[in-house]
Amino acid sequence: MTTPTPAPVRTVLRAEGFACPSCVTKIEKQVGRLDGVDAVRVHFASQRIEVDHDPARADAEALVAAVAKAGYTARPAAF
Repeated sequence: MTTPTPAPVRTVLRAEGFACPSCVTKIEKQVGRLDGVDAVRVHFASQRIEVDHDPARADAEALVAAVAKAGYTARPAAF
């Protein structure tokens, strides 16, 4: 019997420092490389990053670190 894979959760991050639409691609690529990330959507106008991921393999801290590696500042959003 196999153990069921947990359903991914959605974490929303608030980002700072977006200057152009190419920022979206940089962040999506960097965060998307993390093990456990299923989908990344960056909303340029609202500076929101929505990430569907397995929190056991990529927690919120890892997501924030990946955004930082792309050159931007992010933090988990309350909404």
